[in-house]
Amino acid sequence: MSKEKRVEAIFWSIAFPGFGQFLNQKFLKGVFFVLLEFTINVQARLNLAIIPSFYGNGTAANDTVNYQWIMFYPCVYLFSMYDAYRDAGGERVKYAFIPFAISAYIGTIGVIYSRSIQFFDHLIGVIWSPILFHLAGYGLGMIIRAIILHFTKHEANPA
Repeated sequence: MSKEKRVEAIFWSIAFPGFGQFLNQKFLKGVFFVLLEFTINVQARLNLAIIPSFYGNGTAANDTVNYQWIMFYPCVYLFSMYDAYRDAGGERVKYAFIPFAISAYIGTIGVIYSRSIQFFDHLIGVIWSPILFHLAGYGLGMIIRAIILHFTKHEANPA
């Protein structure tokens, strides 16, 4: 499948975990991810935290969420994206999982530190902190993937 199809699957998964699977006609997996996202979202009170976050009130967002549940969200979210990407042809891309996995790990760290990270003396909170950490984690994952590809290319073609 084309790169455009892989990007489309990721974007639908960003919109809502499971939608990328529906796009790829993996309906059972799609239903599973939708139900898993819905369960975690409701139990974590994620949507209730998004509202104060968009108004710049990170403290209220942090006080709203259930941290025991929100900790699951980054990994489920990123795995849903990776799974949709892979099913849209990404399985042929060497080490494509690395940026997704690193982003999931680093995004979870963003949740953990969301009570203490400030930007211009403003607590960014449990919504924006993981998003920023996800982006940084994805970038780091791309660098790690590039390094691995560089070294494995040299192993495949010894001088």
